[in-house]
Amino acid sequence: MAESVVGAIDVSVVRALYGNSPSLNLSSKKIREVPKCVSRLTKLSVLLLNNNCITSLPAELLSLQHLTQLNLGNNSLKEVPAALGHLESLKKLYLFSNQITVVPPEVIDGLHNLVVLNLNHNKIQSLPLEIKSLMKLEHLSVLDNKLEELPAELGHLSKLSEINLTSNRLCCLPQQLCQCKDLTKLHVARNKLTSLPEGITALEKLQVVDVAGNKLSVFPVEFHRLPLKELYCEGNRFVQCEPVQSEQDAEVLTLKELVARFVLWEDRNRVSLVHRMLPHYPCLSALLANGSCCALCQGPFLTTWLECVHFVNLRKDMKVRSSLTIPVRAVLCSYKCFNTEGHCYYGVATR
Repeated sequence: MAESVVGAIDVSVVRALYGNSPSLNLSSKKIREVPKCVSRLTKLSVLLLNNNCITSLPAELLSLQHLTQLNLGNNSLKEVPAALGHLESLKKLYLFSNQITVVPPEVIDGLHNLVVLNLNHNKIQSLPLEIKSLMKLEHLSVLDNKLEELPAELGHLSKLSEINLTSNRLCCLPQQLCQCKDLTKLHVARNKLTSLPEGITALEKLQVVDVAGNKLSVFPVEFHRLPLKELYCEGNRFVQCEPVQSEQDAEVLTLKELVARFVLWEDRNRVSLVHRMLPHYPCLSALLANGSCCALCQGPFLTTWLECVHFVNLRKDMKVRSSLTIPVRAVLCSYKCFNTEGHCYYGVATR
């Protein structure tokens, strides 16, 4: 049986060699090692090695400098082969269903042309900071691994359009992910997320969000403004709309807050002295950058005075094919605004 497999592989390689074929399919051949003769196929652009028992790659594969697609899915790799870091033409790399625990930084750092990276169904606990070098990456999938956190450097992936982090151990997403302006699909179901980044509303191309099976209580401010076509959010711990009466203490703003609100308001006027002078005080500008805007009066403030929620019907308010109603976070500047009649904001009570 082994000899027949080897013979079949040799025939495939010979055909590819003398036929100048741009692809070689050695998938499902029960091979444990990649034949070194494959390295003679220097014009090869597609190499399929999935569904085998491969544990490593020979150094000879470095000669495949025209390789653009490599499928090593469903093998027995325990680490990402070092040789991959030298295949600079690679655009699509599939490493799903192996036993990989670590993604070496030096390998990722050499894959500058990568567009698709599939690491599904492994045992990866973290992604290297060097992932920021994958500036052409559009599709990243790390489904069913052991990720506990994500590097902030993901924010450098300006062309990223789809990311799948389903079934990991993530408790939060980095704020920098909101810098991926081309992101259209975000899959983070079955993690341990308690919140989503407040800046997610900057992702104006986002169409699909899957956060089912997490620990979310509310969605971020202005989340309902996103042009979503699909939203999956079942199995979370959303706050419920159960109005109760509450007593309100008289609000007393600190001097710092009063001054901050004045400066923030004046900064809106481009001809004001405050607006013109503020750039000369970078520390103050950095502090005021954390300010918010009241959902009712639109007035600026520095410290969140009253955190509220309002309930959004997905079908009616977001045109999403779902009858669910979700809680969306909102912040108000004062009880004065909160006590205004006719709005739909609720304070959040803890039991």
